Amino acid sequence: MATKAKPVAKTATKTAAKKAAPAKNAAPAKKAAAPAPVAKPLKDTFTKSTLLAHLVAQTELDKKTVQTVLTHLESTMVGAIHKKGAGEFTLPGLFKVSAIQVPATKKRFGKNPFTGEDQWFAAKPASVKVKVRPMKKLKDAAL
Repeated sequence: MATKAKPVAKTATKTAAKKAAPAKNAAPAKKAAAPAPVAKPLKDTFTKSTLLAHLVAQTELDKKTVQTVLTHLESTMVGAIHKKGAGEFTLPGLFKVSAIQVPATKKRFGKNPFTGEDQWFAAKPASVKVKVRPMKKLKDAAL
């Protein structure tokens, strides 16, 4: 037979809580990193190497670290969009990438919208479209 646990006295828990509380004279916790400054307009377009160089200059980190972060961001996005993944990836505030399943269409008879002639439209197999939708920060930046 199992025995019941005895209830703990309230005074014991109060004293334990007081002991666990940090002292008032303790060193203050480290402050979080300063928020990123407002982005300035950039006149040039980036290739992979120029983007890497730009981020190295802006963050003052070494090139290998920035390159590793970009590689992991890329693999995270690909994994999220993958057939067996979540099907969407959001970079908060900037954009949302979604994989849209497009069903197959059958061969059909219809009117050509450009010439007005009747014709057969070919069947199309099922496919996947990747859509990228901008979020608020990106929309506001384009104004």
